[in-house]
Amino acid sequence: MSVERLQRDLGHAFADPALLLEALTHRSFGQPNNERFEFLGDSILNCVTSIALFERFAALREGELSRVRASLVRQDALYRIALELNLGDCLRLGEGELKSGGARRPSILADALEAVFAAVFLDAGFGVAKDVIDRLYAPLLAEVDPRKPSKDPKTALQEWLQGRKIALPAYSMVQVLGEAHAQEFEVACVVEKLGIRTLGRGPSRRIAEQQSAELALAQLRKK
Repeated sequence: MSVERLQRDLGHAFADPALLLEALTHRSFGQPNNERFEFLGDSILNCVTSIALFERFAALREGELSRVRASLVRQDALYRIALELNLGDCLRLGEGELKSGGARRPSILADALEAVFAAVFLDAGFGVAKDVIDRLYAPLLAEVDPRKPSKDPKTALQEWLQGRKIALPAYSMVQVLGEAHAQEFEVACVVEKLGIRTLGRGPSRRIAEQQSAELALAQLRKK
């Protein structure tokens, strides 16, 4: 765990390191964990991105601002930033989550990043948290084009591949976990030509496919 490296990448050194440690603790590890921090961080992120969009796009109406904000605060955007921070290397996970690849799971990484934003806020106030989020989100904000509708990960992956004349990905069910009343689906996304195979999980096949597409997109962006 390189918490010192994470603090450097965030641009904030914690006066109370225990706050960062709690933000990095998944519920599978025990108590206290980052679930409450995630709740707070989600609200802070929405506020900061709202301010950024309000200042950046003076001509956009409320509905358009809300649509663009939704694209910035959804799981795949958070996951992208979490990957760039190597946040998975810093997480405290229970043994089961470690074995099942929880440190690479988009939902866990996205939630942890929101928790980290809350930890910065609790440690140093809204101004510092805003500075951290603004800096991390600068590349995503630079890509925003309000004229284009936001796309789900499967659509975005399909268009990325089509634009390069690469065959579309193949999705296949790997396994169904859990009891009938609380099933979790695991779906593979394979882009054979590029040697990419990712696994997504979710409470439905559709959500699992979207998650596996998010993982594939994240790998493509790092190439």
